[in-house]
Amino acid sequence: MSLAQQDIFVNLAVVVRVDEPAVDLGIVSAVASSFLDKSIPSKTMVIGEVGLAGEVRGIHQAEIRLREATKLGFRRCLLPETNRSRIAGDFGDMEIVGIRSVEDALEMLF
Repeated sequence: MSLAQQDIFVNLAVVVRVDEPAVDLGIVSAVASSFLDKSIPSKTMVIGEVGLAGEVRGIHQAEIRLREATKLGFRRCLLPETNRSRIAGDFGDMEIVGIRSVEDALEMLF
C-alpha cells in the first residue's frame, strides 16, 4: 500500500492513553480498511504493537483483554504470536489468531 499521497486522520471515539502500544495494530488495520475500501469483519478485534519494520510485538495483559472482548461479544481476535503461544485461559468460541507482522494481519482480515 502506498500511502505517501494520502491524508490520514485518526479520531479515537474512546479515551485511550497515548502511550498504549496495543492500539497500534487497530489503527493500522483501520487505515488499511479505508485505503482498500474493505470492511474489517464484524466481531473481530485486533491488538498489538507495531514496529517500524512491520513486525507485531507482544502486549501486556493479553488474557485480561481477551476476557473483556469475549464479554463484549467479539468472536475473533488477531494478536501477536508471542502472546498467542502463552495464552492458557478458556475464551469460549473466540478464535484467537497469532500474527507476526502487519502483512499477516492484513491477509487474515482482508
